Amino acid sequence: MITLNEIREDLKDIRYYYLRKDMFDEAYAYTGKGNDITDKVERYNEAMRKASPKLFDLYYCLYIKNHTQESLSDKLGYTPEYIQVLNKKLLKFLQSAIKESA
Repeated sequence: MITLNEIREDLKDIRYYYLRKDMFDEAYAYTGKGNDITDKVERYNEAMRKASPKLFDLYYCLYIKNHTQESLSDKLGYTPEYIQVLNKKLLKFLQSAIKESA
């Protein structure tokens, strides 16, 4: 089973991928192959298709659009503590969803 710490590390990689997506796309055009990160992104995106709208929104905002938890709490009108609670739910959801798909 994948641990919560492994999911946290994967999410850091996913955040970096989306931050530098243009570079990865350009490199793919030259090399004809993607990096292993693209497989990880696809696996997590597939898992998120089964998430509740609130968790999907959180994943999109934090890991695809690169918001911080604090900036997202301001944007959505939630407390930072509530965003932390949602993020923990997201991690547990991903742990369960990725376990099922393995």
